[in-house]
Amino acid sequence: MPTVIAVDAMGSDKAPKPEVEGAILATRHYDVRVLLVGREDKLREEMALHPAAARLPIEIVNATEVIGMDEKAASAVRSKRDSSMRVGLRLVREGTAAGFTTAGNTGAAMATAKMVLGALPGVDRPALAAVFPSSKGTATILVDVGANVDCKPQNLEQFAIMGEMYSRSIFNIPRPRVGLLSVGEEESKGNDLTKDAYPLLKRLPINFVGNVEGRDLYNGNADVIVCDGFIGNVALKVSEGLVEAVRFLLKESLKSTISSQVGFLLSKKAFADFKKRLDYAEYGGAPLLGLKGVCIVGHGSSNGTAIKNAIRVAAQFADSKINAKIEQEIANEKMAHAD
Repeated sequence: MPTVIAVDAMGSDKAPKPEVEGAILATRHYDVRVLLVGREDKLREEMALHPAAARLPIEIVNATEVIGMDEKAASAVRSKRDSSMRVGLRLVREGTAAGFTTAGNTGAAMATAKMVLGALPGVDRPALAAVFPSSKGTATILVDVGANVDCKPQNLEQFAIMGEMYSRSIFNIPRPRVGLLSVGEEESKGNDLTKDAYPLLKRLPINFVGNVEGRDLYNGNADVIVCDGFIGNVALKVSEGLVEAVRFLLKESLKSTISSQVGFLLSKKAFADFKKRLDYAEYGGAPLLGLKGVCIVGHGSSNGTAIKNAIRVAAQFADSKINAKIEQEIANEKMAHAD
């Protein structure tokens, strides 16, 4: 049977156009069924622009309210009980859908997911995991990138377990290298949080490689990097800004230096390949690890490709039973620590 994924069809900056396009792409390329959650009239209007979609496994689930990007998460979650986020996550809780994805308000998505789905037993705080491309052609997972701006050492310990399991299950790395983000490789370097977290990660039955630095996000020296959500979100936003700047500068340089038609075509192909490798749309969004269910949070500016890949990631996450594995790993660690 196809994996059923609920999509917040009113979440992105240009909703519901990208969500509908992404659902069409996903159902054409993957073995999934998509439930588009949102205002039924708007969704039917958008679906009518794609007549062929009527033959695809896409259904509409009505939700009368929308949480805007500029709304405060706490108040929006409490007051909008029929929001597309809440209805979509309820579908996961009830077992109608195997996973949920949204490109909407990140704070509201995290708050709603925690409230509707709840955390796995033994998980104190769910965390967002983002994927960064490395110079070695591998992927580096950074946990946390914004769900928890203030953390305790025990939180980083759990982030390491969840990130390591995510790397093993989705990227098929048998023994992921896990690093702790700090200001130097030496064990004595860092602030109070990293110094206190270091021995906790060191005792875990994982391939802990010690402290790593910011440059290790991109050089492939670690498969999973752990930090608090404040630092992780800054790293994520700086990286996004840098990618945009490099794209622009490289494009301008190519325009000014390439004169021949052949050279232009070759450089255009190389630039397109470069752009794709750094495009967040190819990674599909950040999973919220540690929940009793699957929730993928995407970028507000997501296009159809990003939504398609978010659906793919949600299906992979659900099919690989990562949550059950995370729950078991954390339970094992608590038992080992108690002994």
